[in-house]
Amino acid sequence: MKTDTSPASTPRPTGADGAAPPRGAGRGAGVALMLGSGLSNQTGASVAALAFPVIGPAGVVAVRQWVAAVILGAVGRPRLRHFTAAQWRPVLGLALVFAGMNLSLYLAIDRIGLGLAVTLEFLGPLTVALAGSRRRIDLAAAGAAAGAVAVLMRPTPSTDYLGIGLALLAAACWACYILLNRTVGIRLPGLEGSAAAAIVSAVLYLPVGAWVLWHHPPTPTALGCALVAGVLSSAVPFLADLLALRRVPAHFFGVFMSVNPVFAALVGLVVLGQRLDVPAWLAIAVIVAVNTAAVSTARRGTP
Repeated sequence: MKTDTSPASTPRPTGADGAAPPRGAGRGAGVALMLGSGLSNQTGASVAALAFPVIGPAGVVAVRQWVAAVILGAVGRPRLRHFTAAQWRPVLGLALVFAGMNLSLYLAIDRIGLGLAVTLEFLGPLTVALAGSRRRIDLAAAGAAAGAVAVLMRPTPSTDYLGIGLALLAAACWACYILLNRTVGIRLPGLEGSAAAAIVSAVLYLPVGAWVLWHHPPTPTALGCALVAGVLSSAVPFLADLLALRRVPAHFFGVFMSVNPVFAALVGLVVLGQRLDVPAWLAIAVIVAVNTAAVSTARRGTP
């Protein structure tokens, strides 16, 4: 699972004097931050899964959205009363995407496991990266990704097609998030747009969360897992990514994000005991390699 930040809406890394940092300056610290961000994100998702039996995915997502709203609201400090109609439209769209993306992903994790759900969700940014390209390498990458998805969706006695569909819905939401985030970043300064969207999404989850928690009273352990998931999947990655992007180029950040499906599969195995077969691991490796190649080669062709 990903964080609520995007390289497209984050300032390019600069030094204290406003100039680009020297090549290699802080690169090791940036890699460490990105590694910590990815592990925190996926660990948060696995901790969230521990609360599913008590309050369900919807209850966990509601708590996570509230935590994200508090954190992003404090950091971004959006001036909601000053937003124009043209600014509110993409913000509201982003809020709906936030709400749908996290809920569909958590529902998918509950049905098909963390590793498979996050891998399928990763098709969202991969599709955005490849869309509209006519380069042979990108067409080959798209074909390889399609083959990997076919392997992950191959019929077996335990295939959960609803869970796969929910993961693909999360992928579509992530693609929409990237496109909407660009518009929000253009129309609103700093992090105000993302913060406002997180707040609106949290408000939308107030009745959902209240209904779920009323009918399924949380145990202290389940509530603690949901809160920890909100911190590990929102606060820690948000701050780590922000600091990492000051130390590494945005394209390097994009390439490193490709390891998240691998992190998800490993964390799912260690924390939740969710095992994947060899073809599934190979399919995950193909999708990670395809995304890495797409981001790397696109960067080389960009001035």
